[in-house]
Amino acid sequence: MYNCGVGVVEQYGLTAENMYRGRGAILCETKEGLKILKEFGGAHNKLAMQRELQEHICEAGFPRTDRILLNQEGELVTADSEGTPYYVRNWFHGRECDTKSAGDIRKGALELAKLHKVMHLPTVPEYTRESLVMEYTRHNAELRKVRKFILKKRRKNPFEDRILACMSEFLQEGEAAVEALKNSDYEQLRAQALEAGCVCHGEYNQHNILISDGTAAVTNFGRWNFDVQVTDLYQYLRKIMEKHNWDIRLATQILDTYERERSLSAAEWRNLQIRLMYPWKFWKLVNCYAGNNKAWISGKNLEKLEQIAGQQESWKKFIKKLFSDSFF
Repeated sequence: MYNCGVGVVEQYGLTAENMYRGRGAILCETKEGLKILKEFGGAHNKLAMQRELQEHICEAGFPRTDRILLNQEGELVTADSEGTPYYVRNWFHGRECDTKSAGDIRKGALELAKLHKVMHLPTVPEYTRESLVMEYTRHNAELRKVRKFILKKRRKNPFEDRILACMSEFLQEGEAAVEALKNSDYEQLRAQALEAGCVCHGEYNQHNILISDGTAAVTNFGRWNFDVQVTDLYQYLRKIMEKHNWDIRLATQILDTYERERSLSAAEWRNLQIRLMYPWKFWKLVNCYAGNNKAWISGKNLEKLEQIAGQQESWKKFIKKLFSDSFF
């Protein structure tokens, strides 16, 4: 495998000094810095736009992203000796953002706000994320389908019993989120974002923020898309809050840090609130159950479900307290 990697980097005019596995790819030390090689199986057009986006970000004063390199032939994708396609990116020494460190968490929020100020491209419809109304409506239908399936089973395991016990309340929250979206300025907000060519990272979380000597690098833009940028802020905030039992003080630090760099409009605040209202983690666990073998349910899944249910009150209090009238 490493011999194949050497052959790939040589096509970029680079000399591999050391190679090793990491982050589901091959990391390569070169005189020009750390590079990462990963097998490619996506759309070439989207990869080209990703490179355009990251070059634009760099030119705007944000150089620490894993920019995609062109090989000596000017191509984005390079085949090894066995014909396996790879693409090569700049990479960085550092550690992942520590979700136990308030300083790291604030740093992640600040870098996101900086990125959002410069992440714009001419909108391409096929890379536009679906409407949140459609997404939540679909998820609610999936929850109802699972409930119907479990109710028909004559023998239910403890995990299925617990799903049924939780379902009504979580589904009610999901349906309330859809109604809130329909009664908000979401469609106008989305239309404005698409007209402005606003780009989201698509997977902004602690794993994709590398920190070294107080400086952050943002990586793994492979799921970028055109959407309301508060989507990234929601995903980052929710991930952190789930690990901190919906700590209002930490959430305030995250949002204050973000807003010092990029202010949120009233419509964005409302949209963030509605996104946090949706029982996403419950849906994800139930959807995973629906798509897998139901003859055996891992005890871990029941533990996760109990944890989600156990945080429900904290989650509701968090939303009520965070989104007071002072925000609107």
